[in-house]
Amino acid sequence: MGYSKEIFDSVGRSYPRKNQYIIDLINASPSDKKNIDKNSHPYIKQLKEYEEKEKNFLSQINSEAKEKFSNIKENKIKKLEEDLYKARKKVSFYEKYVDLTYDAQLEHDIAQRQLMHIPEIIQNEKELQDKLLDRTNELSKITQAEIDNSQKEIESKTNERNKILDQELKELNSKYKEGIISKKALKSEIKAKKRAAKEDITSYTYLNRKKAIEEDIKNIKHHIKIDYKSKLNVLNSDISDIRRKTPQEVEKTKPILSYFTFLIPGLGQLLNKQYEKAILFFIGTLFIYFAAIPYFLGFGNYQGSGFSGLFTLAEGGARLHRSIIFMIEGVISIMLILISLLIFYVSFKDVNKVEKDMIKGIRKKSWFETKESIFNDGFPYLVISPAAIVVLFIVLVPVFTTILISFTNYDPNHQAKFQWFGLSNYKLLLTGQGVAGKAFWPIVLWTLAWTLFATTLAIFIGFSLSIIANNDRIRFKGVFRTIYILPWAVPAFITIMFFSQMFARNGPIPQLVESIFGIALDVKNNPTQTRIALILLQGWLGSAYIFLLSTGILQGIPHDLYEAAEIDGATGFKKTWNITIPLVLYQTAPLLIGQYTFNFNNFSIIHLFNGGGPFVPTTYGNVAGSTDLLISYIYKLTINSNYQAMGAAVTVIISLALMFFTWLGFKDMKAFKES
Repeated sequence: MGYSKEIFDSVGRSYPRKNQYIIDLINASPSDKKNIDKNSHPYIKQLKEYEEKEKNFLSQINSEAKEKFSNIKENKIKKLEEDLYKARKKVSFYEKYVDLTYDAQLEHDIAQRQLMHIPEIIQNEKELQDKLLDRTNELSKITQAEIDNSQKEIESKTNERNKILDQELKELNSKYKEGIISKKALKSEIKAKKRAAKEDITSYTYLNRKKAIEEDIKNIKHHIKIDYKSKLNVLNSDISDIRRKTPQEVEKTKPILSYFTFLIPGLGQLLNKQYEKAILFFIGTLFIYFAAIPYFLGFGNYQGSGFSGLFTLAEGGARLHRSIIFMIEGVISIMLILISLLIFYVSFKDVNKVEKDMIKGIRKKSWFETKESIFNDGFPYLVISPAAIVVLFIVLVPVFTTILISFTNYDPNHQAKFQWFGLSNYKLLLTGQGVAGKAFWPIVLWTLAWTLFATTLAIFIGFSLSIIANNDRIRFKGVFRTIYILPWAVPAFITIMFFSQMFARNGPIPQLVESIFGIALDVKNNPTQTRIALILLQGWLGSAYIFLLSTGILQGIPHDLYEAAEIDGATGFKKTWNITIPLVLYQTAPLLIGQYTFNFNNFSIIHLFNGGGPFVPTTYGNVAGSTDLLISYIYKLTINSNYQAMGAAVTVIISLALMFFTWLGFKDMKAFKES
């Protein structure tokens, strides 16, 4: 990257160069460039002379300002007076050098802007301080007798105002009894009269001069605190605007600083004289070299050996060492390194961008500008950062650990220490082999059937009931809606356990069916009957939620659509099929997809109703029952039978399947496309 003939400010405007040395380098031929000596160049000599004068000048005015205003006790006013004095001196000093360098032009313009704002800030601050002093002196002169007299006057006026209120309320009640005003108007007028009386009584309290002055003092202190900051922010904003529109010239042509300081976040910011930003990145450096990397290498681990623990899995370790802890700590070490790499990257990009901007002519941001940028452009990142860290360690670490476990032989025979097992678990599942894999495909088929029939039945029942309850010819709609919503209002586990007892061999439902139809039922010991009972039960339980969704949408459908359809000769069925169903499905589609996903993983109804039974060992082995879903199959594999690796493999498979089918359901939706 070489020199360009023009430089730019941060808003994209171009400016001619003032550095004659760089201009000569640009215009010189390659052979002539060797003859241009920087140290002996007239412009460089003039620039160095200016810089030396500037250094002496700044030192002098700093000393003069401190001495001149040393008798001012108020720190804020003292600093403002010093800045104002220095600004006056700077204007006359820098105006002689504005054609020499853009840095002098910047200082000149900033000083002029300070001359515009600081006198107003000083005047406002002095006026507020004087007011505070006056009101404080006034408060100290108030006697107790004056306070007592004012209190008596307040009580007298309060009593008088309460009597007026009582009279007004009596008149209102008389008008109501005579039928002049309605009951609703009476209530509104009573509220208005009481509110007016309360406001008047509150205003009487200010007859107490002590309270009034105390309120004034409180208000003045508030303004002293707020006005100074707000006016100073206006000044800083103006200065930032000047900085954005004033370029700079640097002799650097390549952003090499960012590469040399890459391994120490914060060092580049320090060398760029962005000290506050450097402190923040130095904290990141401490995290990297004193927390993340040591943990990654195995220092500070509970049992594991950092990243290497993912390979050894405690093999050859102490008797109490557990492979699962080595694995978890290995995953955490990777997360810490990823955070470290992010810090490296952000720091590098920041320094690199500042350098490239400086080469173009754009000035680096001041701390004020950086803060504004963080709170405006970076606010979303600040908000999500805590949640992102929680997600990283509370969600992603368990997820990645589960995926890794699925590639091990973590089973009843390898609980303390296990080894990597490759794809063997997935092979056993997909081929239906082994003690744990035998039941996989029968359970997959039942899970799919259960999800389809139970969810579709719930949607059909809920939607049908909502249409019935929304019909204009139905009376006592509130009663019906209350009845239809009961399955949702009652805790599901109570309902499931209740029906589990009702469907028992000698329960009320089998006895009732046998007495009416002469059919002997053994629901909880017959796989087919149990499955039918579960589908019917979930259809009833899930219908209440669908009923609520559909009812809300049906009430929002304009009647004009149905009236227009009737004019065109549409029957009730056609109106339902062509108007009601499309509108309801359009608005509830994402939620309905969620219902299918929920039922796919509906553990509670399977576990509570019959524990996944009845059990058929010839088909399902000893680890699952004929009504177990994949989710309850995972539970039994891991909790009951200690086949953690196999359970993890099933978890990975169903997670991928659910994500795929959910994506198919959402991919054509507008919200999904725009995200």
